[in-house]
Amino acid sequence: MGYFEMSKLALKWALTKPPTTRYPFEPRQPIAGSRGQIVFTKDNCVYCTVCAKKCPTGALVVNRAEKKWVIDRLRCINCGYCAEICPKKSLTMVEGHGSPAVTRDREFH
Repeated sequence: MGYFEMSKLALKWALTKPPTTRYPFEPRQPIAGSRGQIVFTKDNCVYCTVCAKKCPTGALVVNRAEKKWVIDRLRCINCGYCAEICPKKSLTMVEGHGSPAVTRDREFH
């Protein structure tokens, strides 16, 4: 590639808007057909452990005796199977994306 072709290409890249977004600084728009995120409602839960047993990745841990529920967001693939199988509908899938988290990968309820 010659010097003039390369400078022409560099000038073009400098003057056009990049195709990517500045994700942590600009909110990400949900893509049509995307799964979304799991939301837990503690008031409805009876701690039956059905969601934890059916989770394909083992991202959910339910302790019935202590009435504690934990989701590991790094292991969760947002398949929505736990929300479908929950008898009390304490788990739901909502559209959109969660906020980016660097240090908090587990949620305790």
